Amino acid sequence: MKIAVPKEIAEGERRVTLIPESVSRLGEGFEVLVQAGAGEAAFFPDSAYAEVGATIVADAASLYAQTDAILKVRAPSLDELKLMPAGAILAGFLEPLTNPQLARALAAAKLTSFAMEAVPRISRAQKMDALSSQTNIAGYKAAIMAADALPKFFPMLMTAAGTLVPAKTLILGAGVAGLQAIATCRRLGAVVFAFDIRPAVKEEVESLGAKFIDVGLEEGAADAGGYATEVTEESAERNRRVIHERAKESDVIISTALIPGRPAPLLVTADAVKDMKPGSVIVDLAGETGGNCELTEPGATVVKHGITIIGPLNLPSEVAMHASQMYSRNIMSLFTHVVGDVSEGEGTPRFDFDDEITAGSCITRDGEIVSERVRALVEGENPRLR
Repeated sequence: MKIAVPKEIAEGERRVTLIPESVSRLGEGFEVLVQAGAGEAAFFPDSAYAEVGATIVADAASLYAQTDAILKVRAPSLDELKLMPAGAILAGFLEPLTNPQLARALAAAKLTSFAMEAVPRISRAQKMDALSSQTNIAGYKAAIMAADALPKFFPMLMTAAGTLVPAKTLILGAGVAGLQAIATCRRLGAVVFAFDIRPAVKEEVESLGAKFIDVGLEEGAADAGGYATEVTEESAERNRRVIHERAKESDVIISTALIPGRPAPLLVTADAVKDMKPGSVIVDLAGETGGNCELTEPGATVVKHGITIIGPLNLPSEVAMHASQMYSRNIMSLFTHVVGDVSEGEGTPRFDFDDEITAGSCITRDGEIVSERVRALVEGENPRLR
């Protein structure tokens, strides 16, 4: 089976799907084709791939023309899809719940597609959990960005010129990104408070040395997979009031609250920003889906009411080497699981769609959208689509 590793074309994307180490670990039955320059932005040169047996291909058109499977980081553009052969396997972050047009195009192209963000949150799929590996990096980087932008030290310092008090940091959302932000801010010496609508995360927050803000919401604030769910407008307003009061005392807010497939919840209002101390910093990791802060401008750093508001996009790409290393292990674990043993049968995949991981992560096959959740979204957008 020939596996294609294309060069990512999304603006600002520096990650590569497979690193040379992963290529070297593939068993019998696989041949890897790497587009020239695919790993350079993540500091993996073509020569490193060639040394482990990969074939370097000059351009995307030539790459796709001879492949059985395509492994990507970001979702393909419609122009890229036109180059992909019908019947090929495609895996990557495919954005199935936020890009119905692409879901339809994947089906029309007759690709058997697997979305990394659709991998079930079960124990045996942990090594395939690219969402967690990449948001972990985002949480770390957000803390570093906040420390860099804040006109104060993070730790307490006792100097000949007097004692400098530590920065107070408020983390909104205690998922993977939030917990990493907590841990990084604590390592930098800040006093950390954390807010989350899921009471179950309190123990994790406190184990990292932060103080948990409990607003007494119902246990039903998380779904079966552990992700936060939407709450009533009354509860949402109560959350915003609590955050507003905490914002007045905070030097830094790092917001990480997301609801899969839905706009990010509004947590920090314009009035809350206005009441923060001058020079304070907000890093909003939810900018791509609307932002947790009312004044966030996705992809930009702005100053409003004396507060620096950073709305970064694709932070994992800023740590491209380690992000690629982690993602490479995630996607190879998923890919080898879903195709099965291809060492026999001339590289023919052996899909088991009775398997929870294979079925749960599959978005399209045989010209149809097979993910019930994605199909409902697409058909809801246009009832005539079948």
